[in-house]
Amino acid sequence: MLPPDERWAALTRLTPARIALGRAGASLPTREVLRFGLAHAQARDAVHIPFRPEEVAADLAALALETVQVESAAPSRDLYLRRPDLGRRLSPEGQAVLAARRGAFDFAFVVADGLSSTAVQQNAAPLIAAMLPFLKQQDLKLAPVVIASQARVALGDEAAEALGARLVAVLIGERPGLSSPDSLGAYLTFAPRRGLSDAMRNCVSNIRPGGLTFEHAAFKLAWLARQALRRALTGVDLKDESELALVSGEGASRLPIASK
Repeated sequence: MLPPDERWAALTRLTPARIALGRAGASLPTREVLRFGLAHAQARDAVHIPFRPEEVAADLAALALETVQVESAAPSRDLYLRRPDLGRRLSPEGQAVLAARRGAFDFAFVVADGLSSTAVQQNAAPLIAAMLPFLKQQDLKLAPVVIASQARVALGDEAAEALGARLVAVLIGERPGLSSPDSLGAYLTFAPRRGLSDAMRNCVSNIRPGGLTFEHAAFKLAWLARQALRRALTGVDLKDESELALVSGEGASRLPIASK
C-alpha cells in the first residue's frame, strides 16, 4: 500500500478539484495561494473580457455557414450583469433582422456570450463543426447561425421563433468556476418561443477540451435533437439516453470516447 502522501498525489492527477493542498503552519502553502488567485482572476476575466462576435463569424464562415449578428436588450455589460431579464430578450433591431430571415428551418444554432466569452470564443465553432455531420445525416434544414451579444439562454427562444426554427441549440458560456473558466453549455429546446421555462430545455454542459469533448457533446446533442423532433418535446420529459446508443453500437465508430 502506498504511503498517505503518495495516495493523495495519485488522486490529484485524476481531478482538477483542489484536494491535498498541504499547509504551511495554519495556512496554505504560498504556491496554492497563488494558484487560487490566478484561477479567481481567470474566472473574472472570462466574465468581463469583451466578446468578439466577428471572430466567431469568421470561424463559422470557414465551415461554409451563414451567420447573423444580433444583440440583446442589455445595452452594456454592466447592465447585462445587473439585469438578467434584459439579456433574455432581443433588441428591437435584432428582432427585425431575424424576422427578415424567417424561413421553414428544422434547426437553429444561437451562439451567445453568456457569462464566459472565453468559452464561446474557444469552443463554439469546434462544437458546431463536430455537429454538422450529424445534422447532415438527419437531413435537417439549418437556419443562419445567430451570434448574440450580451445574451442569456432564453434569448435563443425568441431568436429561433423569429427565424421559424422547430428546434434550437443555444451554445453559451457557462458561469466560470475556479477550475473551468472556459466551459461551454448547450441548451436544446423544441418549438422555441418566448416565455418558456428552463424545464422545457435539455442541457449538455462542461463542453471544453478539459471536460466533455466536442465529439462526445455533438453525439449527445444529435441524439437529443433526433428524439426531440420525433417525439415533439424537450426538457424534463426527454431523458438523455444517448449512452445506451453507444452501448448498442449506434454511432460508436464515430465517437472517440477514449479521448474524453
